[in-house]
Amino acid sequence: MDSVFRRVLIANRGEIALRILRSLRTLGIEAVMIHGREDRLTTAVRLADEAVHIPRDDPLASYLDIEAIVAAAKEVGADAVHPGYGFLAENPIFAERLAAEGITFIGPSPEALRILGDKITAREAMSRAGLPIAKGSPGPISDPEEATQIADEIGFPVIIKAAAGGGGIGMQVVNSADEFESALKLCQGRARSAFGDDRVFLEKFIEGAQHIEFQVLGDGTDAIHFGERFCSIQRRHQKILEEGPWLSEEIRADIGARVVAGAKAVGYKGLATFEFLRDSSGDFYFLEVNPRVQVEHTVTEMITGFDLVSLGIRVAAGESLPITQQEISIQGHAIQVRLNAEDPRTLEPSPGRLWECHWPGGPGVRVDTHAHTGYDMPASFDSLLAKLIVWGRDRDEAVRRLDAALSETMILGVDTLIPLHRAILAESDFRNRDVTITYLDEHPGLLE
Repeated sequence: MDSVFRRVLIANRGEIALRILRSLRTLGIEAVMIHGREDRLTTAVRLADEAVHIPRDDPLASYLDIEAIVAAAKEVGADAVHPGYGFLAENPIFAERLAAEGITFIGPSPEALRILGDKITAREAMSRAGLPIAKGSPGPISDPEEATQIADEIGFPVIIKAAAGGGGIGMQVVNSADEFESALKLCQGRARSAFGDDRVFLEKFIEGAQHIEFQVLGDGTDAIHFGERFCSIQRRHQKILEEGPWLSEEIRADIGARVVAGAKAVGYKGLATFEFLRDSSGDFYFLEVNPRVQVEHTVTEMITGFDLVSLGIRVAAGESLPITQQEISIQGHAIQVRLNAEDPRTLEPSPGRLWECHWPGGPGVRVDTHAHTGYDMPASFDSLLAKLIVWGRDRDEAVRRLDAALSETMILGVDTLIPLHRAILAESDFRNRDVTITYLDEHPGLLE
């Protein structure tokens, strides 16, 4: 492992910045943080070996200014930059700029980012690699008449999706031909304002769907998978509770072999998540590849015992895959809940100061957070305050342990999703694994 980096710049903030810093420390690598004005006193910045302030009026701009971040990496002598998730994590221009300066981007190649960042080219590449794909339009569509014709062939309901999309933006389900034209215009407008790209495509809408994703690690030549996570409890297409394992060994081996083939087909290097919808009859349909570390990578770490973030750093440094598929086995069950600073009823953000903060502990309990007593939760960033992850020998034990850990968690000063998560854990459909991506819509009275 002598080829590993000497210094790495973390181009992110919050809990993921601290998570990356932990892996860097474990690997004996110096960690440098960038930060904006709001984050100057955050845990990761205080723990880093060095920190670079990127002053901007807009808090987000400190983490989105490619030239400023490249300059910071050069200034501190970083060998590599870890982008985390969000911000510039999937930006091929950022990866190219770093390469031009001889600095490693800890993630896939710019070519892979371009293929996977466009949902249309990603669908084509994965279909060729043998992944199951939902019926859809052959390419982008802009003409309502042509779109209606394709939708008739696919069969309603269909979903319109932004080609450049992410985070559930620019998606609309259409149930009949007469809704089509207005839905198409709406999606194109949203896609244009969010991504500067108004291309949309059509796909068969999977009814009664479950959201299942596979964790993959590639070294540019070879790839392995670490099994699946079940992520169907979502609000506004954003996950709030994730768990694993979920599938039988046979299905895991089948889909796992396909995602490994997909990763090899694009020469994937680093951590990736292959996302699928599974319909009510058990058929899988490829959704997209997230070419970065995921918020819920923790679930897989708990059930496999591997430090995924460290593995991603090692392959970025040029190491071949340090483990084989045979060495990966899944033990027990893990569940993660996102403790967002949000009103548990309306799910509206609830920024503010944490007057008191106590995190749970005990066997099989893990908390990933940058928050502490006195922390100011800024209004300008994502509302994720902490991730609480528990492990149990089986799902029942994990559910009981998670409820106990939530009851021990004290956060005063902001609203959090804790009451909602405890209500979900007690609800019978959740207990019986009868969960689809419309779970929260179908259980509106959870907090009554």
